[in-house]
Amino acid sequence: MRFLERERTTLAKLLPDLDPALRETPLMELERPGSPGVGHFRDSGGPGLLVPESHQGRGATALDALRVQRAIGSRSPSLAVATTMHHFSMATLVGLGDGLEWMLVEGVAAGNRIIASGFAEGRSGAGILDPSMTATATADGIRINGVKRPCSLARSMDVLTAGVVIPREDGQGDELAVALVPADSEGLSVSGFWSSTFLAGAESDQVTLTDVLVPPELVLRTATASGERLDELQTAGLIWFQVLMTGSYLGAASALVERVLLNERVPDHERVRLFVETEAAMAAAEGVARRVDGGDLDESALAQALCVRYGVQDALARIVPRAVELLGGLNFMTSDEVGHLAACANGLSLHPPSRSRMSAPLGAYLADGPLAIA
Repeated sequence: MRFLERERTTLAKLLPDLDPALRETPLMELERPGSPGVGHFRDSGGPGLLVPESHQGRGATALDALRVQRAIGSRSPSLAVATTMHHFSMATLVGLGDGLEWMLVEGVAAGNRIIASGFAEGRSGAGILDPSMTATATADGIRINGVKRPCSLARSMDVLTAGVVIPREDGQGDELAVALVPADSEGLSVSGFWSSTFLAGAESDQVTLTDVLVPPELVLRTATASGERLDELQTAGLIWFQVLMTGSYLGAASALVERVLLNERVPDHERVRLFVETEAAMAAAEGVARRVDGGDLDESALAQALCVRYGVQDALARIVPRAVELLGGLNFMTSDEVGHLAACANGLSLHPPSRSRMSAPLGAYLADGPLAIA
């Protein structure tokens, strides 16, 4: 087994045109605002990665998708992080799949449409479908107001998915729903937000919805009341998020490790040490992905996904500085690439739910309580 061989082989099988396009584009061009990376992803059929082949998608398993994200992250961390948000939205839609939902999913795959996530995964104490925007029911559909920032893929999206609370059709209270908002909707605007040079190619800007009308056929009801304990769909979505985001940042770190492994001046024992620790972290993430593929998407699987994600954060905190040190000052001083990759690889710890906020909920879970997301 060569380093990243399985990941790049999986990427070549599912999206054969993507890796050559990324490999031929300089890293810092892929990482800048206006990066061509998202276009390469679209042109290669990437939007349909998680869509079953029976619905015109690529039919990737969770294990496939994890490996694809690592392979992409090794070429462009920005693209890996951005596309994780697309896949997260798609996994949610596939989980809702029943009739109309499958038509929408098939349309995404067939048309290579980009989905941006307007879910509230960035807000403390919110489930993935809890509303970050307000919705008002009207005779023509629902009108949505609110802001999502940062919103990855803001500049390239075809559709924004947003969690909203709307009245139940039977009039018995409210329920959570997923609104699919076309990017060209009247009242939807995109403005600057992301100021950092790191992960700038992910298009993580601000999306504002001002009295945007969404017709009934683009509102997918979940039959879940706002504030209820995590239901199956939210639990599955959070597990997918942890797995794919972990793979993306492992990819960024792997880009540094690969440079070390190819440097014959670095002692063998140092190269092997980095290889072993990086592969051990990936193996842990693969264990969660295999559980997803086995249909095991319950509370204990989410707890494992969180533990693996936090464990990988710790591994990256050891792997990345050591790789930078072994590459030496000349590599660092003569190119922005090493410093950029090192900074990007640290981003996993910044995604919700943070370890600090999850310490008490995980402690309660270990004491046989239910798992809450802080």
